[in-house]
Amino acid sequence: MNSNWQSAFSRIRAALMRRGSSVQDAEDLVQEAWVRLACYARDQVVEQPVAFMMRAALNLSVDAHRIRVSHGEEVLLEEVVLLDTAPGTEAIVLARERMARLSLGLGRLNDKTRDIFLCHRVEGMTYEEIAHRHGMSISTVEKYVAKATLQLTSWMEGW
Repeated sequence: MNSNWQSAFSRIRAALMRRGSSVQDAEDLVQEAWVRLACYARDQVVEQPVAFMMRAALNLSVDAHRIRVSHGEEVLLEEVVLLDTAPGTEAIVLARERMARLSLGLGRLNDKTRDIFLCHRVEGMTYEEIAHRHGMSISTVEKYVAKATLQLTSWMEGW
C-alpha cells in the first residue's frame, strides 16, 4: 500500500475521531469504507476514491451512532460481569434455622389461634372470611391474629 493511501486513511480516521469515534471504531469504519470502495469499484469507475471513502466512512459513522441510540450500546460478552443473585450458603442455613424456629413457635400456639393465624397469613383469607368460617366476630379474629403475631414475634426475637 502506498503512502497516498496511508495518508488518506489517516485523514479519514482523524475526521471520524473528531466526530466522536474511538480509535478502534475509526479503524473499523475506515476498513469498512475501504471494502465498500473495492466492491463498488468492481462495477463502476470511481473518479475520487478518497472522497468516496470519506463519505462512506462518515455515513457508516452516522449509521452506527443511530443504531447505538436506538438499540443501546453493544457489549461484548467478555466485558459482562455476571452476578450470582442466589443466596449464599450462610443465608440459606440461617433461613432454614429461622424456619425451624418459626415452626416450633407455631407448634406452641393453641390449635384455634394457629389455625386462624395460618388462614390469614398463609392462605390469605380476610378477617371476614375467617370469622364466617369459625363462627365468630371480625373483632375476635383480629384479636387472635394479633395474639399469634405477638407470641411468634417474641418467640422469634433475636433470630
